[in-house]
Order: sequence, then C-alpha cells, then structure tokens
Amino acid sequence: MSVASVAALRTAGSGRCRGAGSPQVGLNGGRFLMMQRRELVTKAGIALAVSCSMATSPAAANGSAQGLEILPFKPDGYNFWTWRGRRIHYVEQGAGQPVVLIHGFGASAFHWRYNIPELAKKYKVYAIDLLGFGWSEKALVDYEATIWMEQVADFLREIVKEPAVVVGNSLGGFTTLFTATEVPELVRGVVLLNSAGQFADPNKPAAAPAEEEEGSPLSRFIVKPLKEAFQRVVLGFLFWQSKQPARVEKVLKSVYIDSSNVDEYLIGSITAPTADPNAGEVYYRLMSRFMSNQSRYTLDRLLGKMSCPLLLLWGDLDPWVGPAKAARIQEFYADTTVVHLQAGHCPHDEAPEQANRALLEWLAALDARAKPAEPTLQTV
Repeated sequence: MSVASVAALRTAGSGRCRGAGSPQVGLNGGRFLMMQRRELVTKAGIALAVSCSMATSPAAANGSAQGLEILPFKPDGYNFWTWRGRRIHYVEQGAGQPVVLIHGFGASAFHWRYNIPELAKKYKVYAIDLLGFGWSEKALVDYEATIWMEQVADFLREIVKEPAVVVGNSLGGFTTLFTATEVPELVRGVVLLNSAGQFADPNKPAAAPAEEEEGSPLSRFIVKPLKEAFQRVVLGFLFWQSKQPARVEKVLKSVYIDSSNVDEYLIGSITAPTADPNAGEVYYRLMSRFMSNQSRYTLDRLLGKMSCPLLLLWGDLDPWVGPAKAARIQEFYADTTVVHLQAGHCPHDEAPEQANRALLEWLAALDARAKPAEPTLQTV
C-alpha cells in the first residue's frame, strides 16, 4: 500500500487532524517565513518549500544524514517520454549497464534521491514515474496492474533499449516482478524492496478477470450507482486528507523507523503531484481497483513464471510488509538472495547507504555471473 492511501484510510477513523498552523519553511529575500499548510497545495508553493529545505538543511550541506549525494529536486521534472499519447516523467544518469528504478504507490522518481547518484557512478540509471503518479500524466484511464507492466516494458524497449536490472519498492516491486514475467528478454535481474503483492490463498479459487455485473435491474440501476456514489464521496474526502503535508509526514514517520530523512524534500515530492486537476479522479480509480489487481496476479503465479536472478532488499522493521514475506518468497523462488536491513517500508530512502552498498555488491556479482568463463589450461 501507499503512503497516501494508508494515510487516507487511517484518517477515516482518526478524528481531528493537525491544525492549519502546521509550519512549512519558505524563503523570501534571505529571510525565513512560516507558511500555512494550505499554501503548499499549489506546485509553486511546494516546489519553494522543497527548494528551501534543500538549501538550508544539514542534508544540503552534507548530502544527507549518511553523507550521500542527493538528486537535485527540479519542480518541472527531468526528462519526458510520450507513451501511448501520455506524458511520462523519468530521470536518467550515469553510464554502463542499465538499472531501472520503480517507485511505490504515491511516490515518484524523486523517492530514489539518495540512490540515483550513487548507482550512476557505475551504471546507467533510470527512475521512471508510473502513469498517474509523480510528474507523469494523471491520465483518466482504468488503472489495472497490466497498465504499469506494459508501461515499464515499453520503457525498456524504447528508452533503455537493452536488458536491464529492474528495481522496485512496494507497488513498484509488484510492477517489476510482473514485467519480468511478461518480457523476460528485457529483464536480466529483479530487485524487490518490501514489495506489494500477495500469495494465493489455497482455500480460495483463483480470481477471475473482472466482468461487468449483470444482476437484476435493481442491482444495475440502483444498488451499483449508489455504491459508486458512496465510494466517490468517501474516497474524495480521504484524498483531500491524504494529500495534506502534515498527514503525509505523520504516515511516513510511522513507516520510517529512523525518520531522519522524512523532510520537506520527501513530503513535497509526494504532495506536489496532488495539485493536478485530475489527481482526485486518478486516486479514486487507483484505490477502487487496487485490491483486485493484487488478488488477480498473485506472487506465486508471477514467481512461477520468472527466470532471472532475484535480490530482496528487505526492511525487516516494516509495519506493513514484514520479513515473513521475504522468507516465503525465498522459499518459493530458488534463485533468490536476501539482504535484511534494519529499516521500515522504504529501506532505500531510510537507510540509503546500506541499501546502495548491498545493491552494488549484488549487481557486481550479477555482472560477473554474466561474463563468459575465462579459458583455462585444461580448455585450451
């Protein structure tokens, strides 16, 4: 699940939220002013807050709490690719074998802020915003799991243009795994960080593709429209709540065991895309289909089709997706390496130094594994 969606679901029964006086930091003629939270719902306000936090925080001076270089925040994004007539945002840095990074639900390419600069020292790194998220277009389409898989597959074909290691966190992990099973010739390795997805329940029949409900006239013309109207009202309220910076910060701190990196850069990169006029409708479409996507494409079904090496970089302290899932994946899929990190749901951003080191070591081993064996005296 996402920061935004879980924030919304928790808010439904949480009573009052933080008051409008929750401060954000802005810059005006070299002086700091306290801005009200409502001023940050526009892109300009959010971009200003993010830029100021980078310019004034210790992270800007030292790279991060871990001393790492950070991806510069660009309010207008980096690169754009047109996919099926839709505008898709991505970051591209470095040279060498390609590595593609895929964010989780509610996040963007900027969530890889501490990973892109380090990985780019040895690899060609891409970080893409999935359709409906981040700086990619908020398209009014049906958001099935297949749409993100097809987007990533086409990105590999058209932009990367060679087999890549694909890395995904949360929903991005599920998308990564799905892509690897559908276009194995384009994926030479998969890395999952606290991936979304679930194993099939052996006591339940496999979920069938969704079909239009026929039913009685009462169901089609009264019950179903009322149900959809109720969902829209509830999810509309939850979307408004979930995009508030104070709410995003609270949820992030609940899933980052060490909340040092929960800063204005991160919060702004999550809330900025919600200013798009279509964001609310996209949120409704995403949330109303999310569970059916997972139940239809289970982890055992996807892993059973995959054929490339797999690395699990797992935040063992994740309150949403614990280490038991990593253990089950490893048990199910033989070609798996597991690295346990003392972090929460987003180990790449909470503990980037450790995550980068583990990923680079695995990538080096994968590169060595792919090289042809050196001739020996016995083979000459």
